[in-house]
Amino acid sequence: MTQPEMRESGTARPTVMREAAAVVAVVFGVVGIAGFIPGITTGYGDMTFAGHDSGAELFGVFDVSVLHNLIHLAFAVAGLLLARTVAGARAYLIGGGVVYLVVAMYGALVDRASNANVVPVDNADDWLHFALGVGMIGLGLALAQRDRIEPPA
Repeated sequence: MTQPEMRESGTARPTVMREAAAVVAVVFGVVGIAGFIPGITTGYGDMTFAGHDSGAELFGVFDVSVLHNLIHLAFAVAGLLLARTVAGARAYLIGGGVVYLVVAMYGALVDRASNANVVPVDNADDWLHFALGVGMIGLGLALAQRDRIEPPA
């Protein structure tokens, strides 16, 4: 088995791409768990499952709901699973970044008081989602040069 094949199958030492994807996934997991902790999440008693009327805010800044927290946790699990291979890690970083850019656009366009604001999102969430999208895509592209994915020989 050649080095690129070993890296692709996940049997070689972790690559920078895989480590970066795993770190990003762990951060999403921590944020998802923090959203369920009173004190870290203000207005915890006003949290709803979904919708714009959830009164809970992570760190007193970012609107959250049970659904929003569960999405963060699911994104963490997906990232940890995909970080097992270089190609999966790259797909997680770049694909996840695209997802977050779409979520940022959704947040910028949705009427905050409408039922379409199901996650819920606010201005702080929009900017964070935009930064996450750009950062994840940038990481995936930059690290692709370092951990080159080559087809098996």
